[in-house]
Amino acid sequence: MRKRARILVPLLAAAMAAAACSGGGATLPTQGSQGASPPAGNPGNPGSLPRNETLYTTGTQWGPPAHFNPIREGDHATGTKGLVYETLFHYDPNTAKLVPWLAESGSWTSDTVYEAKIRSGVTWSDGKPLTAKDVAFSYGLGKIETISFHNLFDWLKSAEAIDDKTVRFTFSKANYQEWDFNLYSRVIVPEHIWAGRSEEEVLNGANEKPVGSGAYTYQSHDQDRVVYVRRDDWWGKSALGKEPKPRYIVDVATPGNEVAMGMLLQKGLDLSNNFLPGVANLVNGNFGITTFYNEPPYMLSANTAWLVPNTTRKPMDDPAFRKALAASVDTKKIVEGVYGNLVKVASPTGLLPQWDQFVDQAVVGGSGFAFDTAKARKTLADGGYRDRDGDGLVENKDGSKIKLTLMVPTGWTDWMEAARTIATSAKAAGIDVTPDFPDFNALVEKRSKGDFDLLVNNERQLSNTPWTYYDYVFQLPVNKTQNTVNFGRYENKRAWELVQQLNQVRTDDVAGMKAVISQIQRIHLDEMPIIPLWYNGLWAQSSVATWKNWPSAAQGAPKSAPVMWRHWLELGGFETLTQIQPAGS
Repeated sequence: MRKRARILVPLLAAAMAAAACSGGGATLPTQGSQGASPPAGNPGNPGSLPRNETLYTTGTQWGPPAHFNPIREGDHATGTKGLVYETLFHYDPNTAKLVPWLAESGSWTSDTVYEAKIRSGVTWSDGKPLTAKDVAFSYGLGKIETISFHNLFDWLKSAEAIDDKTVRFTFSKANYQEWDFNLYSRVIVPEHIWAGRSEEEVLNGANEKPVGSGAYTYQSHDQDRVVYVRRDDWWGKSALGKEPKPRYIVDVATPGNEVAMGMLLQKGLDLSNNFLPGVANLVNGNFGITTFYNEPPYMLSANTAWLVPNTTRKPMDDPAFRKALAASVDTKKIVEGVYGNLVKVASPTGLLPQWDQFVDQAVVGGSGFAFDTAKARKTLADGGYRDRDGDGLVENKDGSKIKLTLMVPTGWTDWMEAARTIATSAKAAGIDVTPDFPDFNALVEKRSKGDFDLLVNNERQLSNTPWTYYDYVFQLPVNKTQNTVNFGRYENKRAWELVQQLNQVRTDDVAGMKAVISQIQRIHLDEMPIIPLWYNGLWAQSSVATWKNWPSAAQGAPKSAPVMWRHWLELGGFETLTQIQPAGS
């Protein structure tokens, strides 16, 4: 990783935090005999919120809300960004287009200048107008060296309001892919409130009385929930022709998936964004529970789970060994046996289904891999890895034993079972792999230092561009501590050059993107620095008891993302709130 965190890392890593524990394929351990009673209304005044106007959600927070600071992106309370604070654009994965939001338009006026036109009539929740100065100020916070998006100023020279409605961004070079990501990811805050804050307060302040431009305002919070109330004067009602239907949103912190399941069945929850096993029974039973698809995989795809080899350790430093390892993994068994078909086997490229147009099938046909124990054994033998002592397991080329450990966090029961399956199928091919289940924090420490053999990871969510995916895989330089990218410490200068080249292809130049991505894919499949396994689902189970018209694949139904995970409200989650309807209507 670079000296400072890349601009998109906190967003995607934070999304992974939700995605690993609730939305990325890992189940938190249940908490003993926790009750599963429906949530009361306002935490300070139980029952005070009218049920038919209140949406109860869960699946992002597993403990008390930490803060309401949208600048500290990794752990803010659900809804801080997306409900209270907003961005210049949203992004629609269905159309692969930016959706104007606070900005009514934006365009490149030259190769290195981008101008955004800010909407008239946008107001903060305290009644003051939102202007171009607020936008320039918000982006300018990136000049603080320890802020998450400080790297933006490696190539952004200035952000200035040239009038009340126009912001001009001037770059030293145009990273078009990364900039579009920024346009729907970077939150806008009011200058008249934030300008007087110290750097420490900007970075780490709790911001307990948030003033935003969004459709909701903060009402209250307690140990296990946050309550938001809809703004009747929200600017988007007239400018966007949208209005979220729930008057109140209560996001509940459930201590485990078992508790969320009980609350959902008792109609105390309307939307669970947890990983819940046995979804087929929920959907096919008479429980009033819906998912995006009414058959496997039931969910949209959200991110890719990879097997990550530490390429600084033998024999994982050998592409031939990594390719043999890839061929040894029976991912279908994981999909069917561990997940009950709630997830899908990943493409050899690992690119999400929403990015299918960028998969070069000719490259996959020539260099791709599939589960094939015999081929794995042959690849090992051809590479000099042979079973010299007759125990069924191959040794290193020098005859030394190969004993690899595969880490996943303890308590993440589905990943633990997946790790056992990977180890079993690897041993069938002659590779000695043993699962290891350390505490999550211990795993993170080992992972960042490169103190591991193999691990499972999924820290790249769906975005506007495959560039974010390849930025994770190939980012250089490799530092002593790798916190968010390239955990396998793979070094390929040509691949990293291509990733940077892709970043500088205009986002509307699909052919240009495909040409560069094809070259990156060939390196990926020839070298296998990471091994794609499965696509984690966009976990979403919805009750129709109080709210209906949830997104689904059914004809005429909304197709937006039915999810409240951090940073997904700009990817369709907010639009879902505008499309659901009271069940009694």
